[in-house]
Amino acid sequence: MKPLKSFASDNTSGAHPNVIAALAAANTGSAQAYGVDPITEEAAAVLRKHFGENAQSWFVLLGTAANVLGLKAITQSHHGIICNTTAHIHCDECGAPERITGSKLLLVPSHNGKVSPEDCQAVLSMREAVHHSYPKVLSITQTTECGTVYTIPELQAISAFCRANDLYLHMDGARLSNAAAQLGVSLKAITTDVGVDVLSFGGTKNGLMFGEAVIFLNPDLGRDFAYIRKQHMQLGSKMRFVAAQFLTYMENDLWKANALAANKATALLAKELAPLSHVRIVYPPEGNSIFARLHKDVIERLNKDFYFYTLETTDAPGFPQNWHLIRLMTSFNTTEAEVMEFANAIKACA
Repeated sequence: MKPLKSFASDNTSGAHPNVIAALAAANTGSAQAYGVDPITEEAAAVLRKHFGENAQSWFVLLGTAANVLGLKAITQSHHGIICNTTAHIHCDECGAPERITGSKLLLVPSHNGKVSPEDCQAVLSMREAVHHSYPKVLSITQTTECGTVYTIPELQAISAFCRANDLYLHMDGARLSNAAAQLGVSLKAITTDVGVDVLSFGGTKNGLMFGEAVIFLNPDLGRDFAYIRKQHMQLGSKMRFVAAQFLTYMENDLWKANALAANKATALLAKELAPLSHVRIVYPPEGNSIFARLHKDVIERLNKDFYFYTLETTDAPGFPQNWHLIRLMTSFNTTEAEVMEFANAIKACA
């Protein structure tokens, strides 16, 4: 049985060769355990170069852990966490944010994956009565779950809203590198410089084998994180293998090269699909993902050779009947030939 060609997720790709080499290099000799080793210390120093001298970094094993434990560090159980209806912490963390933090998720509408200060303002009325969870954090995702990218002015407006209303700003940065590459700015420009307090910085979706980082850009908020990480089973004994990946990822701007490659592949695919009458792209493809609606028969034909996610099988206003929503994603190692093969397969379904 031949393997299907995947456009399902950037998680389906392997690790970048430089990352594999970094893991092999870290596998020589012995080192102190639990992150008290030179590689982990060096990786934390490199992250400070990218996010600012006050950035306090902690490595964990999973993206879910990075999001949930970062949020736990800045909330109490009577607090509420504002996020939109498409947020990963709402849709794809199996209830872990509410289970682990004890805080309620307070949902606001999604505008192409983004939140607006106006919608968040309405939620703040919950502070008027002790019967409701007290909104304390606003969590946003960059790039968004719809494949769109917050601009710097948008981030500044959200941050100003948070400062004016005593809210911490949390960012799910699983694909932060793709956003920075798309905007042509540094990682610091769309995090520290716009007032993000706590960041979940991803690498697994952009060429790492495993591991994520929780970065407190407001270091006062991370005072107890060593204990939070340990209590929630994310203190890896051989931490140097996570740190070594981030060291290579950051030092030579591999994060940027990988993200640019993935974004370029998505841009090419979007260019090929946009003119097709039997494909309708739903959101602006600004990162490394495309959301589109196709007829279910077309999807079934494509699924014989290609692997991707069908997200919705219900009819949507403004679309013909039986046009289902799919997500297409590219990775750092998606080739132009692979993109064109898939695009030509879709064209053949007209």
